[in-house]
Amino acid sequence: MIVLTLSCAPNDPSKENILLIQNYIEAVESLDYDAMDHILDESYLGIGPSRADSINKENAIINWKNNVENLYEKISYSKSKNLAVKTDEGEWVSNWADLTITYKSDQNQVSILANTIYQIKDGKIVKSITFYNEADALEQLGYVFINPDDL
Repeated sequence: MIVLTLSCAPNDPSKENILLIQNYIEAVESLDYDAMDHILDESYLGIGPSRADSINKENAIINWKNNVENLYEKISYSKSKNLAVKTDEGEWVSNWADLTITYKSDQNQVSILANTIYQIKDGKIVKSITFYNEADALEQLGYVFINPDDL
């Protein structure tokens, strides 16, 4: 059973959780992997976009640092919306957004529709599950997919 938390109480955890995710998104947009490190729990597990993709906090920060220094010029969230929910498994915030990624080397841009669901515990992100169409992003970068049966 999913219970939506829509309380107006001053210490409403759903509002605090949404603020945490907004801060995390700001860290992503400003390419601030130190802020990301502060927001992610030590036990963090990131899953997606592919089914088999998963990463822990240490490797997530290493990857972001590498991407910031070598790959990404800019990441912008537009039409970003957050919804907090509480389930039997804990407190979650789901973020839906249009993301635009600009690359350093050639200024190419990729625009993707993404959904990331964050699990929050004790004011930190302990898990994220991200969904987006990787093939769409690769096609925008000029990759071509060929069916091996057509060769």
